[in-house]
Amino acid sequence: MTMRPLDTSIERTLPFSSDKKLRQKFMIIDKDIPGNIRWGRLLEELDKIAEDIALDYVPQFEPDGRVVTAAIDDIALHVPADITKDVYLRGRINYVGRTSMEVGIRVDQDKEAKHSLAACYFTMVARSGDGDEAESLPIPSLDYKSDIEKERYNAAIERRQNYRDQIDALEEPPSKEEYQMLRELHQAQEDDDFDGLLAGKQIRNSVERMYPDLENVPHKIFGGYVIRRAFELALIHAEEIMPDRPVFIRVNRINFLQPIRIGDKLDFTSRIVYSGQTSMTLEIDIERTSMDKVTKALSNTCVFTFVNVDEELNPKPVPKVYPTTYAEDERYLKAHRRRMERLENSSS
Repeated sequence: MTMRPLDTSIERTLPFSSDKKLRQKFMIIDKDIPGNIRWGRLLEELDKIAEDIALDYVPQFEPDGRVVTAAIDDIALHVPADITKDVYLRGRINYVGRTSMEVGIRVDQDKEAKHSLAACYFTMVARSGDGDEAESLPIPSLDYKSDIEKERYNAAIERRQNYRDQIDALEEPPSKEEYQMLRELHQAQEDDDFDGLLAGKQIRNSVERMYPDLENVPHKIFGGYVIRRAFELALIHAEEIMPDRPVFIRVNRINFLQPIRIGDKLDFTSRIVYSGQTSMTLEIDIERTSMDKVTKALSNTCVFTFVNVDEELNPKPVPKVYPTTYAEDERYLKAHRRRMERLENSSS
């Protein structure tokens, strides 16, 4: 029997209003400040829900089938979170392709609100086998009956196509206006009184070993933990540069390129690649090295955006970041294009 998206739904509640220990686990600091919630830990929770939804679906057709997270696409924070109120997480499969599926999760603190706290989209891939024998697993589609199911299905396809189009657009050479923007950034560095932030000096590193207690599926580390660590490093890095307080506003993209295994050493590299008027974009690359040092590869790429705010969460200016090398120009330009695309979409 074919399932509908409705049949894949999962709802969970984080009872912050009544569970003091849980509330403390998710707090940034033990003070009463607005937006006092650890989004890195919430990302970990969201990844687990996406995995559970996909795992409820795939084994119905292949008992030995499993799922892995392939990407997290564009999580935008719509309103600040209140750590004293319960958080409701409602997810379901929006779309099933040949071997992959999109799991959408809505994050709310008011179920009746027109706009969610945040909307999240996870691409999960069905797999069979393990290690070098693992391969993609074809899975049956869903039956999209209601108007909202069809709407979400079409929106998922559009998101996939938009991402492909964005990748193609990011590889385009600079336009005349973009070239002039980069030229002005380089010329400013030649002034005798230049004291701007050079992108090449805004790099931070962290190293961590993956231990057995982080195991999720046999011999592999839970991806949600890894992206939490990446987010926390990005936030700490942003705190060093932003004059007031950095607040998360968007996960632009997280790609899961390789599974991480027990014993791997992870090298996290954080770069501040772009600055707007009040926001900064940071990229995190995660490289895994096996314990025997035989395998070394890029496992994850992450792009986060933070806005600088005052005590009432009003946006405040940030220092300008200046690229110098070709690679820095490329990262700066890609972040600029993503920002301009969002501004165009929000005004249309």
